Amino acid sequence: MDFFNSALGKNITFLRPAFFIISGFIGIPNIKYYYAFLVFVYIISVLANTAVMAAIYLDHNLRTPKYIAVFNLALVDLLGNSAMVPKVLDIFLFNHPHISYNDCLTFLFFCYVFLSMQALNLVALSYDRVMAIVYPLHYQLKVTHKLMFSLIASFWVSAITFILIAIGLLTRLSFCESVVIKSYFCDHGQMYRLACNDYTPSYVIAKILPALILWLPLTIVLLSYLCICYALAKVATVRERMKGFKTCTAHLSLVAIYFLPILITFTLGANIEPNARIINLSLTSVFPPMLNPIIYVLQTREIKESLRKLLRIIKRYKIRKVK
Repeated sequence: MDFFNSALGKNITFLRPAFFIISGFIGIPNIKYYYAFLVFVYIISVLANTAVMAAIYLDHNLRTPKYIAVFNLALVDLLGNSAMVPKVLDIFLFNHPHISYNDCLTFLFFCYVFLSMQALNLVALSYDRVMAIVYPLHYQLKVTHKLMFSLIASFWVSAITFILIAIGLLTRLSFCESVVIKSYFCDHGQMYRLACNDYTPSYVIAKILPALILWLPLTIVLLSYLCICYALAKVATVRERMKGFKTCTAHLSLVAIYFLPILITFTLGANIEPNARIINLSLTSVFPPMLNPIIYVLQTREIKESLRKLLRIIKRYKIRKVK
């Protein structure tokens, strides 16, 4: 942070508040029911993602490049909801709306990194599907453990770098008036608009970030499915086409769950009532991490079988322990 705080070597003093006030859910009628729902979502998310990671880690048959990406998605979902939900509940349910300057930047960092990684993970999985369907004979050569690890590592580095740049620019802003953030977390867009000095660099990065970590991944995923549809169109029988496309249903479900709510919210824009917008964006953040592992368990035969094996082993262990 010292690099950013130096203000490019200039002797400039920035006015930083002792704390920010998060006010997103304050004043919404019957909001406590929503908090109870968030608790339910978080518990299911932790259990489901932990189960998927355990299945992949313990079952040697799932030690394939594809399931490296699935494991990383489950890890990101678990960490993302763990970074978001407990803090949101602490702020609103337990009435602690004040958050210190440094804690707010830290909260922003983890939330944005994990949200970014959710989208980037879908790119990794779309690459796997393209190679499996368009180049089935060369799949083992084109999709290796090394390549998948490298791809995911590059995504982590990219996401962390982009968010650190955004936070670095925030540290060069002065906050001399309002410190009320009208969101459910330390939202970058809400924060830089509170500044009383020139926030043009933060404005620019706020336009670039969604393009890099949201719209570019969506474009890559859509292009990958154009390639898949083109390849399947050349398959002789309808049965074979459906069989090939069925292998993509889990991934397509994840793409729809992640991107559709965001697209709807951004498309409707100012037409959405502010409270409804905040609720919708919060659901967009916490709902996919709960549904992703459930979808993979329901639609992926390998994970289903692996979890059944684990349950049988656990039952046997319990029976032996009782005896």
